[in-house]
Amino acid sequence: MPDMSASASLALTHLVTLAEVDEDKVTPGVLGFIVFAAMALAVWGLMKSMNRHMSRVDFTQVPDPKEAPAEPETAEVPGRDKPQQG
Repeated sequence: MPDMSASASLALTHLVTLAEVDEDKVTPGVLGFIVFAAMALAVWGLMKSMNRHMSRVDFTQVPDPKEAPAEPETAEVPGRDKPQQG
């Protein structure tokens, strides 16, 4: 059986380099997280409000009573022959 301690130590050294903090890098920190979380909560609240308002909207169209009722067109269409009688 191969010696697993060598591969474990190699994996550990790779993980340690990922965990090191570079002091020259700028990170958002706690304030950035709080601002992001507040914006996420605001968007969530706006979406709930929009959903509630959209459920109240009636999408059926009511005809305007001021308009004359639509009559079927009886005018002749140009280019059509009249039906022959008899």
